[in-house]
Amino acid sequence: MLRQVLMLALAAAPFAAAAQSAPAAGIPVEGDVLLVERVQMENSAALPARGMTMAQVQARYGAPEYRMEPRGGQKRAWPTIHRWRYPAFTVYFENDRVVDAVANQASANEIGPKPAIR
Repeated sequence: MLRQVLMLALAAAPFAAAAQSAPAAGIPVEGDVLLVERVQMENSAALPARGMTMAQVQARYGAPEYRMEPRGGQKRAWPTIHRWRYPAFTVYFENDRVVDAVANQASANEIGPKPAIR
């Protein structure tokens, strides 16, 4: 009897460890909100459209709260990428045109991209 209980406990141990480490591994648990779900619920037209210029983005959304250091541009094949952070989203520019706009993480419970390293 004792042997069966020990065997059962040993067999269940990996599953218990996996359940406890789920939040640390980025696996959503009940009560968490996925960033993707929030973005789908919100109006995606609120983000800058691909191809807009820096001047158009600034005219429509105002000045960004933070302009990150540009990356790339060392070679002709590597265009300069500029990143502007607004409260709700981050805009990525190749030279002076929008290539992407990404919603920022809204709360600690929301699973999404990590904050930008400044």
